[in-house]
Amino acid sequence: MAKQNAVKEEPLEKQLWKAADKLRKNIDAAEYKHIGLGLIFLKYISDSFEELYRQLQAEMDGGADPEDRDEYKAENIFFVPGEARLSYLLSKAKQPDIGKYVDEAMDVIEKENRSLKGVLPKVYARQNLDPTSLGGLIDLIGNIALGDARSRSADMLGRVFEYFLGEFALAEGKKGGQFYTPRSVVELLVEMLEPYEGRVFDPCCGSGGMFVHSEKFVTEHQGKVNDISIYGQESNQTTWRLCKMNLAIRGIDSSQVKWNNEGSFLNDAHKDLKADFIIANPPFNVSDWGGELLRKDGRWQYGVPPTGNANFAWMQHFIYHLVPTGQAGIVLAKGSLTSKTSGEGEIRKRLVEANLIDCIVNLPAKLFLNTQIPASLWFISRNRKNGKFRNRSDEILFIDARNLGHLINRRTRELSADDIEKISGTYHSWRNPDGDYEDIPGFCVSAPISKVAELDYVLTPGRYVGLAKDEDEFDFKERFQSLKAELENQFNEEAELNRVIMENLNKVEYEKN
Repeated sequence: MAKQNAVKEEPLEKQLWKAADKLRKNIDAAEYKHIGLGLIFLKYISDSFEELYRQLQAEMDGGADPEDRDEYKAENIFFVPGEARLSYLLSKAKQPDIGKYVDEAMDVIEKENRSLKGVLPKVYARQNLDPTSLGGLIDLIGNIALGDARSRSADMLGRVFEYFLGEFALAEGKKGGQFYTPRSVVELLVEMLEPYEGRVFDPCCGSGGMFVHSEKFVTEHQGKVNDISIYGQESNQTTWRLCKMNLAIRGIDSSQVKWNNEGSFLNDAHKDLKADFIIANPPFNVSDWGGELLRKDGRWQYGVPPTGNANFAWMQHFIYHLVPTGQAGIVLAKGSLTSKTSGEGEIRKRLVEANLIDCIVNLPAKLFLNTQIPASLWFISRNRKNGKFRNRSDEILFIDARNLGHLINRRTRELSADDIEKISGTYHSWRNPDGDYEDIPGFCVSAPISKVAELDYVLTPGRYVGLAKDEDEFDFKERFQSLKAELENQFNEEAELNRVIMENLNKVEYEKN
């Protein structure tokens, strides 16, 4: 009987990416991402609008008006005028001026929906974008079969949008990392903090991944999405636009996600905000952050950060914005765990003594697209004595996760679901009152503050967790003898190979003569 090989169909987002990427031609990823992501967003709002439009048409005998803007506003759906609907653009997709029609559609949608003002891309009529290729991409995205349920549309297109963000970030490399925090890192931060309810804040929010996964976490754990509200700030206007679209496509209120080009230090858009959770990946080791203008700023409660490095300015900015029971999960360059230059060691000491540092995680290399600088996660808790967790005030959990993760290409690594579960599960079992935490040599240890003081407030997990058990029992003499034997075998094999080669060469030479 002939063996039948089942062909596994690729997920829709991968199929779309491959098709769209072929259309890119000579346009670089930084420019092309706005074309692809803008069309996905247009597909989402058109699907949502047209579903309600058909419903209102069926209810016209009862007084419903499909063209009444208020009907859509009441359902939190963007109103899409006729000339901006995807069905209209599909009818124009084969025309040479299709780019002009798409730009006009984006402009009309912004005028009809104030929350989208200045957000949507108008880049479709550019000369370097082939209209035939653009029309093909519109056909491709416009004809995604999603059924009638708006929730399915949001879920599917949200997945496609997120997948495209990641692929564009990979394609752009270092620049891509400025708007995209790798999904596995975001998932780890969210899984560890568990933001079930309250205010979630990211003052360097990029394309909004922290917010998306916070909302996804609540949904997956049977919570109520309305129990969390999000606040953000971004200094790059192009990235802010991506964030607004990314949140809108999931129906997440982004009204408190602000943009100004001065940034969070010089122009804090949420001066009075006290958040329950802060989840952030600030740019590493930034030297040009305006620190010379902020020497006496009220946020520096644990020491004035150096003008040449913003790491501990970010840290104190986050702490300043936490409620008395607030928690934060922050990505920082690994150097922040040990640095003593320009007073950074003293700031770190004060943070430890103020009983703010809950957990430090050493991350694997190659996780981030925009830098090869090793990174760490800092988990801050304003109240480590009381609340729903046990009293952890005299200890810090150190996790060394450098050996976790797997390569997805030669330059980039990611954490698997099992890796995320291992790290977050360790943290939860350590801080929960009924947890069954145990130290694991080489991976995790709960160290007393007195030990941290002995090590001069250096927070590198490797200093505390020690060697894994098998490494701890390492027999140097035995390993030396084993390596010696391996080398001798290799030398003997090489000598034998050389002998055979010389024999054959001599034989050939002899036959020639």
